[in-house]
Parts: sequence; C-alpha cells; structure tokens
Amino acid sequence: MSEDLWAGFDQLTPEDVTGLAWDAPIPLTTRPDLPTFPVDALPAWLGAMVAAVAEETQTPADLAGCLSLAVLATTAGGRAVVCVRGRWREPVNLYIAVALDPGNRKSAVFSLMTEPLLVVEKLLVEQSASVRAEAETTAKLAKAVADKAAAKAANAEPAARDQLTADAIALAQAAEEIRVPAKPQLVADDVTPESLAMLLTEQEGRISVLSPESGIFDIIAGRYSGAPNMEIFLKGHAGDMVRVNRQGRDAQHIEHPAVTMGLAVQPEVLESIGQIKGADGRGLLARFLYAQPESLVGRRNLVPDLIRAEVAEAYAQRLGGLAMGMAGWTDPALLTLSPEADAVLLAYQKVTEARIGKGGPLAPIVKWASKRDGAVARIAGLLHLASHPNQAWQRPIEAPTMAAATMLGEYFTAHAHHVFDAMGADPAQEAAHTVLTHIHDTRITGFTKRELFRGLPRGDFPAIADLDPALALLEEHGWIR
Repeated sequence: MSEDLWAGFDQLTPEDVTGLAWDAPIPLTTRPDLPTFPVDALPAWLGAMVAAVAEETQTPADLAGCLSLAVLATTAGGRAVVCVRGRWREPVNLYIAVALDPGNRKSAVFSLMTEPLLVVEKLLVEQSASVRAEAETTAKLAKAVADKAAAKAANAEPAARDQLTADAIALAQAAEEIRVPAKPQLVADDVTPESLAMLLTEQEGRISVLSPESGIFDIIAGRYSGAPNMEIFLKGHAGDMVRVNRQGRDAQHIEHPAVTMGLAVQPEVLESIGQIKGADGRGLLARFLYAQPESLVGRRNLVPDLIRAEVAEAYAQRLGGLAMGMAGWTDPALLTLSPEADAVLLAYQKVTEARIGKGGPLAPIVKWASKRDGAVARIAGLLHLASHPNQAWQRPIEAPTMAAATMLGEYFTAHAHHVFDAMGADPAQEAAHTVLTHIHDTRITGFTKRELFRGLPRGDFPAIADLDPALALLEEHGWIR
C-alpha cells in the first residue's frame, strides 16, 4: 500500500508540486526622485509669486519657477552681461524647457507669470508712438524731396545737370539713412528662423519666445523649410554675430543677438527633439535648461489658497520696473563678481571639471555639462538684477547670490540627467511602466492580451499590437509570464 502511495514521486520536480518557480522580478528603469525647484533660491518677491502661482493653479512649483527665470531673462537679455573672469563674458538670456503632460494648466501659469511683460510691452508701444510717427513723416518727406530733386536733375539743362544730380544723390542718401523704429516687442511665440532674425534686427538684438506649446521645436526641425534650421537659435543663445543676406531684402546684421526661450512642452516632445538632425551634434540640446517635474493631476487641492493681491502687485511692480529700466539700455550693463562670489563659482567649476571626465557622473551629459558653469553665471546675473533692479550695475554680484545660482544649477543638472536618459531610452520602457502600473492598480493575477488591452488608455495603446513590446519587456524582466 505504501509503495503505491509513493510510486513515481521521485520523478517529480519541485515545479510539479508548487508550480513554476517565480524569481524576484528585475526592476524596470524607474523615474528617479528628481529635486523640486528651489524656490528659496529666488529673491523674496519673486519666490513669493512662484509659490503663490503654484498653489493657486495646483501645479508643480517647477513650472512657475522656471518661467520666473525666463521672464527675468526677457527683461534683461541683450541688456546686461556678467563679467566672470578675464575675458569670460556671459549674456543673461536663457533657454528653458519644462516638460509636463496635458491637463497641467500650463497656459494659466504662463498667463500669470508673463502678464507684467505684456503690460510693459504695451506701455513701450504707447510711449514710442510719437517718435515713430515723427520718423515715418520725416522719412516720407525726405523721400518726396529726394524724388523731386531726382526729377529736376533728370530734366535739367546739361550745364546744371551735374550739380543737380549731386544734390539729388545727397538727398536720396539722407532719406535712406532715416530709420523708422519698429514697435517695441518683448515676447514672440510661433516664429520661423527668418522672422526671428527680422525681429532681432527690429528689436535691437533681443527677443524672447515664451510659449506653453512646443511649436518652436517643430519649426526648428523643419516644419516649413523641410530641413532643420537652427543657426539663428544657436547664435541667439551664445550672442554670436548674425548676418543674413537674402535676395530682395535688406541685409540683416545683429552684432550680439540675445534670444530667450521659455517653453512648456509634453514629455514626449523632449524625447523627439533628440531625434532632430544635428540638434545634439551642433549643441542645440546642450543650450537648454530642462525640468521635468512630477504632475500633481489626481491629487490636487480643489480649494487652494488664491494669490494674495500684495504678492501679485509686488511681482508686477518689480518685474515691470526692471523691464522698463532695462528697455532703454543700448550698451549692455556690465555685472561684475565680488571676490567671494568668484570663489563660489570657481569652487563650482572645480566640481564640474572633476565630474565631467571619462567615467565621471557628468560624462553621459558632457555637452550639456560643459555649459552649466556659464548657465550658473547667467542665472546669478539675473538674480542680482532682480535683487537690485535700480543699481545692479553699481555693485558686484555677492557670494550668497552666486550660491543661490549654484543651487539652481544642481537642480537643472539632475533634471538634465533624466531628460537625456529619456531621449535615448527604449520606447518600450514607458509602455511597460504603464502596463505594470495598471496591473498593480487593478490587482489582477491573470489576464488575456485582449482583456488587458480593453483596460488600458487608447492614447497609449491605439492597437492591440502596440502591447507586444511592453509585454515582451515585462516578461523578460520576470513581471509576467
């Protein structure tokens, strides 16, 4: 009897008794815990507005915080330069891109943070109206006089023609030299490279592109031209001379262009710009400061504190005053460093240099990291201007301001690591995360492929075949079988 009971048992495997062994799954690459925007690094009046906007709109402080730097750069870009050390100069314009999914009220935050700039822009247009009208009238009259002199010379007797021709030429040259100022403009949105060059010419070498959409990247990628066109964006960040000669148009020459960009885009846009031909090799990607905060959607406070009137008024007055004060500068204000601030920046440079070499933590983003010290100097200049709007050029940038700029530099470094990792990541990673999250949330222990497909968002998986790469990756890592 006992022999029958145990017959064949020695041929059984453990899996026959307990089922297939399930080893611990290999973790998928997960989103790192990225730092939040260091609001305390901003001047009090600016930090108060950033915190208040983030609270009222229930958005990450990163969005309003990054925009606060972009609006500061809009007021001062092309009007101030940080004299770092020796001949090292950094303009104070910035390129910033914040990645957030749709539904995060990006437009509302943009409106609140940029409104004072648009008020100043309107005021500058009104103030310049009489000057522009006078110049237009003068130009018309001068051209009419020159045309009349040319006609008189053409009909003159041979004896008087030479002198009348000389007079007509002189009048024509004088009419040609009269310049009618363009309407002042601080902010642009959907601009082509050609129109950006024209705006820079008209606006004395500076313009800002602030947008809650990603259209500018489509334009850079060649939406209208059919090929990437990034020359003006490369030079507009560095301040390198731009000279554009096009048939049928006057030559455009900008000695030191200063373009500022503050953009809010969807996360997949940041991944796609890495595919723009030449964007990495020519350094466009390395010019941006990136932020990809975690969305608050699904856990927002539906009755948040509203922006206090005194906070909004202080923001409008300080930002508007800075914009108006810097608008009149032709030669840029020179911002110097105190010896202590220079020591802080030098220490930061040593850290960068130690980490940027082969095998160092900054080596994977070496192109971006090569520009981070300059970006910190630019940010320090902006914080200095925001702290001393009426006398920033009369006093040096102090050590606490430079230390605050390095805090922001570390914030942007952590986010740059994440963004550049995402640019080179396997697309199946994100899809696998979505599927695994769904499995955890629904607590299912088994499913068919069709059952899983029905429970997932169509925006992520339009067709059932789109599940295959994610399921293969999850199976490979031991999460499903």
